[in-house]
Order: sequence, then structure tokens, then C-alpha cells
Amino acid sequence: QVQLVESGGGVVPAGGSLRLSCEASKTIYSINTMGWYRQVPGKERELVAAIITGRHTNYADSVKGRFTISRDIAKNIVYLQMNSLKPGDTAVYYCKATMGGGGTVYWGQGTQVTVSS
Repeated sequence: QVQLVESGGGVVPAGGSLRLSCEASKTIYSINTMGWYRQVPGKERELVAAIITGRHTNYADSVKGRFTISRDIAKNIVYLQMNSLKPGDTAVYYCKATMGGGGTVYWGQGTQVTVSS
């Protein structure tokens, strides 16, 4: 079992920045993929950014050049630095951990990000 706790959401004006944190209950070194997803009401949850085996990163086209995913193994935290925020980035942001081997998936509870115009 892996518990994930997100933090760092809030209300920010367009053009502003936020940094989300996802703290895992076990060492993230053992987790195959850590990712950030977001969801707005009435739409499916979508991938924002992922870090795979600690080396490769993947970003949604809509956030490339603005968002950066990183990790701190010592603290078991994965970050999402979000810059140049737009109203379209408003959503609940979720952290996801995918284990190696059987690929068990864990989700955090989500954190709300609201970008005002």
C-alpha cells in the first residue's frame, strides 16, 4: 500500500505560479512511475506530467514549457512546478503512483488549483 498526499493547491491569478507536492508513504525510488493528473467537472481525468523510473519525463502538450515535474527521493516527494498559469489550468490535480511488476496504481485525494482571469 502506498498513501499519497497532495498539497500546494490554491487560488492564483493568471500568469502566476504554484508548486504542488505529492508526498508518498514509502520510498518513491521503488515506484515505477509518478504522475500528476487533473480533472474538471464533466471531463475525464487527464495526464499533466509524469516521471518514469526517475529518469524520463512526459508532459501534456498544453503544459510543455510551463510545468516541470521533479522528485526528491530523500523526502519521498514529487513536485509539479506550474508557471505562467492560465484559467484553463483550473482543475483538481491528482497524484498517481504506478508500481513496477504488477503495476498496482494508487491515487491521492487531489488538490484544487484555481486560476483567476
